[in-house]
Amino acid sequence: MINGVHVLIYSKKAAADKKFFRDVLKCPNVDVGGGWLIFGLPPSELAFHPSPDVISQEVYLMCDDIHQFVAEMKKHDIQCGKISRQSWGLLTELILPSGEKLGVYQPNHERRKPMKATRII
Repeated sequence: MINGVHVLIYSKKAAADKKFFRDVLKCPNVDVGGGWLIFGLPPSELAFHPSPDVISQEVYLMCDDIHQFVAEMKKHDIQCGKISRQSWGLLTELILPSGEKLGVYQPNHERRKPMKATRII
């Protein structure tokens, strides 16, 4: 029934952010027309957190070694925020070329294997 997750990131400098995902993070992509790139991502997770008032969504990239990730970004002149320890892992913010921030974390929680894509006919 579910075969993936499509994440939208709105950007004032979309071309620069797409170039970063293509050239620095090396995400595979397909041009679906007119330079509109759709990036393939590794397996994803979805979690629901209780919230009595605020309804929002957040996107985080995940990595195995956050210190190595930050060092690699530094080689490309990409800034990351200070690494902080959370109860669920190590967290930083990646500063995209557009200036927007995207969370990146190294989880310390158990990770499930991705679900297999299924189709209802």
